Amino acid sequence: MDRLLVLGIATAVLLVAAFVLLALGWRNRLRRQADVEPLPEVPADLGAPLAAADGQYVASTTAGDWLDRIAAHHLGIRTNADLSVHPEGALFERAGAGPVFIPAGRLTGVRLESGMAGKFVEKDGLLVLSWMLGSRELDTGFRTRHADDKTTLLNALQELISAAPQANADSGK
Repeated sequence: MDRLLVLGIATAVLLVAAFVLLALGWRNRLRRQADVEPLPEVPADLGAPLAAADGQYVASTTAGDWLDRIAAHHLGIRTNADLSVHPEGALFERAGAGPVFIPAGRLTGVRLESGMAGKFVEKDGLLVLSWMLGSRELDTGFRTRHADDKTTLLNALQELISAAPQANADSGK
């Protein structure tokens, strides 16, 4: 009985130590990323969605470095979400975290990948949006709940990206 008690206490101490180290690592990541600009506001007059799907917001990482999660603004937290594509940009409505709105003019690309930031799926199972937040280029991953939705979102985002430079030129931006 005493042996089991000692093993239980040792296991509890190890678990607490692991969680403390994880929390310290996340706090240090937040400190290193203190210069990350605020997220764009969601427009009050957002147009009708061109495409939408529910699924999982995987994370936002530094572009090209799928292990470097962005801790600021809770961008590195995996959560259930709805992604909708509007004429003004892409909107992630995240459960348990604030919305992430990416204006059309800040989108730099969209592609399909098999994984990022601890989430690996079948070939081309993740939709990855590349975008600019200030001077940082980010990659944001999204896993649709239904496979057919991925193609619809991909096409809508590609059209939005190709139309965005023209829209900015037309409006004088």
